[in-house]
Amino acid sequence: MSPALDRGLTLDKQISFPPSASGQKAKRRKGEKNIPETPGIASGLYLFCLARLSLLPPLPGAGLDGRPLCLASLGDLAAIYCEVPLEEFCGPEAAHHLQDLSWVGPRACRHQEVVEAVMRNSPVLPARFGTLFTCRERLEQLLRVHHDTVARFLDRVADQEEWAVKGLLTRALALEAHLAQRLAQEGDRLDGLPAGRRYLEEQRLRRVAERELPRWLREVCQELGAALQDCALHWAQGRLSDRGGNGSGQEMILNWAYLVPKAAAFGFKARIEAANRLHSPYGLVFECTGPWPPYSFSPSLTMETDP
Repeated sequence: MSPALDRGLTLDKQISFPPSASGQKAKRRKGEKNIPETPGIASGLYLFCLARLSLLPPLPGAGLDGRPLCLASLGDLAAIYCEVPLEEFCGPEAAHHLQDLSWVGPRACRHQEVVEAVMRNSPVLPARFGTLFTCRERLEQLLRVHHDTVARFLDRVADQEEWAVKGLLTRALALEAHLAQRLAQEGDRLDGLPAGRRYLEEQRLRRVAERELPRWLREVCQELGAALQDCALHWAQGRLSDRGGNGSGQEMILNWAYLVPKAAAFGFKARIEAANRLHSPYGLVFECTGPWPPYSFSPSLTMETDP
């Protein structure tokens, strides 16, 4: 894990602290706290998300490690952030931190909690874990450069939720279930065969079941995908991970994300439950989680084009 992001906001890699263009400190929102800097330790801004300023209530508690949450704003856009020591996320110490689940875990959970708290009141453009800016001016620059893109995105995801759907296959169970179905279909014929011939026929049917399993999986996934898209506005495909490595024996065969209107969420989940009732006896289950902030649909915002 690293601070760089593959989607959403990207890491501000500038490690200098330029003054603002006006030579004055940026104005803070009423009630926002000044955060004292630790002498000798450079601080940066850890970004949680972007949201609609007009829809935000008081900020939800603390950021990382109990540090106060702050706002930077431009028009009706707001960036929710907290200050952090840069050395925790950049440099030799960060390399150790980001490989330590006991360090990453609580901070990743707090990151998600802050984003979800904001999402209860406003549409959000979520930042990935570890999105840093070297100073407030750089964060405000992001809002200026990408103002229209962010505003359009927030309009697009208003009253929408991201739901994740994973297809998990227990291959051995699927093969045995399909073989049992074929054996049952041909039971009368097999019963009349000598033992040796019956064994050969059963092995042939096993090979047929193995060959036809991929086709069955494609058909089931296509049918479910079509049903779910009727409930969703947008769809995205994620990377597959190896579930078998955790001892579950399950193989991930699909990883989908859907942007679903809140009013359609019940029907969306009901279609997944129906698919599970039909296919779980054959070793295929669909895991649905959410609602999540719309990570899978967030635009990529870079700082490459400085004004």
